[in-house]
Amino acid sequence: MDFFGAQRRALGQSKRLVALFVIAVGLIVTVVASVVAFAWGVFSASEVGPAGPTATDLLAVAAVAALVTAAAIALSSWIRTSQLRQGGGVIALELGGTPIPPDTTNPSYRRLRNVVEEMAIASGVPVPDIYVLEQEAGINAFAAGYTPSDAAIGVTRGCLEQLSRSELQGVIAHEFSHILNGDMRLNIRLIGLLFGILMLSILARYAVHMSRGGRDSRGAVPVMVVALAVMIVGSIGVFFGRLIKAGLSRQREYLADASAVQFTRDNTAVAGALKKIAMTAQGSQLVAADGEQVSHMLFGDGVGYSRLFATHPPLMERIQRLDPGFRPEQIRELAAQWQRRRKAEEDAAEAAELYETRARFPGGLGALPATDALPGGVVDGVLAGAVLAGGAGGGGEAAAGSVARQVANPGFDHVRYAELLRGELPEALAHAAHMHDHAIDLVLAVLVDAAGRDRTRHLERIEADRGPDARAAVETLLPHFARLHPVQRAPLLAIAFPALKRRPASELKAFRELVGALIRLDGEVSLFEYVLGRELEAHLVEADDPSRAQLFGTMRLSEVLPEAATALAVLAMHGHENIEDARRAYLKGLYALEPSATHPFSPPGDWIRALDDALPKLDRLEPIAKELLIEALLLTVQHDGRITLHEGELLRAICAALHCPLPPFLPPGDVAPAERSGAQ
Repeated sequence: MDFFGAQRRALGQSKRLVALFVIAVGLIVTVVASVVAFAWGVFSASEVGPAGPTATDLLAVAAVAALVTAAAIALSSWIRTSQLRQGGGVIALELGGTPIPPDTTNPSYRRLRNVVEEMAIASGVPVPDIYVLEQEAGINAFAAGYTPSDAAIGVTRGCLEQLSRSELQGVIAHEFSHILNGDMRLNIRLIGLLFGILMLSILARYAVHMSRGGRDSRGAVPVMVVALAVMIVGSIGVFFGRLIKAGLSRQREYLADASAVQFTRDNTAVAGALKKIAMTAQGSQLVAADGEQVSHMLFGDGVGYSRLFATHPPLMERIQRLDPGFRPEQIRELAAQWQRRRKAEEDAAEAAELYETRARFPGGLGALPATDALPGGVVDGVLAGAVLAGGAGGGGEAAAGSVARQVANPGFDHVRYAELLRGELPEALAHAAHMHDHAIDLVLAVLVDAAGRDRTRHLERIEADRGPDARAAVETLLPHFARLHPVQRAPLLAIAFPALKRRPASELKAFRELVGALIRLDGEVSLFEYVLGRELEAHLVEADDPSRAQLFGTMRLSEVLPEAATALAVLAMHGHENIEDARRAYLKGLYALEPSATHPFSPPGDWIRALDDALPKLDRLEPIAKELLIEALLLTVQHDGRITLHEGELLRAICAALHCPLPPFLPPGDVAPAERSGAQ
């Protein structure tokens, strides 16, 4: 998946959506105004005589009808959009979704949560909220929300009962594609805008019902005539609404299927889920939930539209794109085979997947040193050789461009590495991350552990702000950090995020203030503390009011060159101990960004404030400019042929601030096993 290309496409589709909506509203308003004016003219003629109303009277009535209709559509769309402001969880709950507790022990739920957590870690985003539509026997899923910080993923009970782990992983990878490439935000806007059009038919049905119950049958006739006319117009609105959804949705499903294959390196996973939809009686249909409004955001066709209005490509076409040799007549035979060997296949597939993960990373996390400076090979595993060669001179620009294409674009190795990172978390820390009541304690423990041996002041501050019980909880967790590799900190916090953001707003506000105080407590802010504080603040703020977040900007590089130079300088100064090496790394990135730029290398004294001031403006860059900026940042970071752990995390934090999530850097394939201090 080309993330920046997807952003440009989503931006174009957003403009297209608004244009189509305006056209549809214009046509509907015109028809309603004409019908009302005609009905009023017919009714008035019988009252005032053969002359009837004047043309001026008819125009006035038409104008009033047009204004009322336009206002009704606008108000309905605004109300519906406001209802969705809190993001993906609202959609999931409206569909009857049951939230899956982070600490669930249900085997099916646990498997689902593991798959979602692994995909989130591989993608470099917080773990979404997870829901199950318990009343739906069909196989379907959806992703909803404005940003990754407020995203929710929902699956039907049919997904849990009928899909193997690899097939479920393929479905979840498909949904993560929508989360990462901007489709999700467009989908939720579609719901809000199109609701105004749909409301016409709802209001018309209500008016018809009320007119039937009236005592004055003579007075009810014109009302019923108008209501029936508006009902017909409402059907036209539904027609336009479905047509708009179909036009914006179909091609994105092919792209999401292709992205899921890239994530899992297994075309049989998504194809297998689609084949099971074809095999089962329920298919992908939603029965208990209202699929009309969300049809465009589902994994499979949840409504059963005709080909004209279908929001998804034909099922067999999707299957054959993934499995070209497949024929429709094979479905019945596959269904019989599946029923016979279903359980044995699932167990064998899960065992084989675990074996393959261990085989890809034979040393586990114990093969990586526990220090900040990881080996030079700790860069994107697929492109490690190219990046390191570029750092030595020659080919660096091409390598950086290649790694930039990994933004929001995890591959098979990232997913396998995420399985390892999650699977080797110390049990006590993983349990705390999943607990609603202990997520805050876990984050505070991460900060205290990062402080090193001088922890007393941090613990005293926690006790002063949150009480002795909170201090005791943090102290209980601290011994377990001896078995936590530094590369697992970010995944641990990503897993804790769903439980964290469910805390009351007042508590989260006090928590954010406490985090800031702990970071500044010793008078110095380490790179890790800055990254942790910035990502926590950004994700919690976006989760609190997700609809206000802007994923795409319109600014050009020429408008933000001073801010871009600041980001390059900060990265250069943290990645190179020698000032001359840092200057060369900075100039390499700056030249790639803008060959004619004349900004000298001038590392800011207060780099934290300088970077905090620069990032919001850089986030407003247009997609193509963001791509160029990230390539320049990567060239600066890997100038010396290596990326340290904290340097890589700072780069990922900057990318996250630009709404360009970067997958984790993979370990090299030939890292020799090494003992970790405190690991035993």
